[in-house]
Amino acid sequence: MAATRLAQRPQLSEEVADHVRTRIMSGEVRPGDFIRLDETAAALGVSVTPVREALLTLRGEGLVDLVPRRGYLVSPMSRQDVEDIFWLQARLSKRIVDRAITRFDEAALENHARLVEDFETAAVTGDPDRVVSAQYAIHRSINRASRSDKLSRFLNNAARYMPYRLYAEDPDWRSTALEDNRRMLEALRTGDVETAHAVVDREFTNGADLLIAHLQRAGVWDEDRDEDRGATLVAQA
Repeated sequence: MAATRLAQRPQLSEEVADHVRTRIMSGEVRPGDFIRLDETAAALGVSVTPVREALLTLRGEGLVDLVPRRGYLVSPMSRQDVEDIFWLQARLSKRIVDRAITRFDEAALENHARLVEDFETAAVTGDPDRVVSAQYAIHRSINRASRSDKLSRFLNNAARYMPYRLYAEDPDWRSTALEDNRRMLEALRTGDVETAHAVVDREFTNGADLLIAHLQRAGVWDEDRDEDRGATLVAQA
């Protein structure tokens, strides 16, 4: 893992948690792998304290387990777990869209259209950071229009599990996302709830399928490897 330096900010442990969470959800570290405090701190250029706090957060999310006298290791994750994460996001998103679609005024629609254009520009350049930022802005626009603060927070918490750069680096995903963003914009303009729901369903179904396929290729569900690792941990306990 290449060394990086995160600025010393109050939310530093949250940034460390985001970093480790992304490594887990992208298959860079796999179930049964240990997350070393010292190695992670050195790679990010931070002290051990925010790393420990981050791992406590991830333990609460069910992404890592604490093994006495050994440290933290990545928890098991099934295909169903991934499907459930995306199913939840789709359900919450539909509820938010139902409220937002009646509350977009002309100014908000013009702003949303500019955000779609920003995404198109980012998608053409292929810059993953710009793509992630542009897509986030589009979703935030809809969330704000819904005036459903608590529901939007629940959705943001579920969205933390998505390794956005994995998608942003995929040209096919960018092309599909642009098409979906345009369809959603038109649905918001015309009040077409059915199309808006169809866009949400496709976005999260495709997202789940892409991530499951990626994790499969990464060997996250390598049954022989999992059995060997489980036997080793039992013997060392």
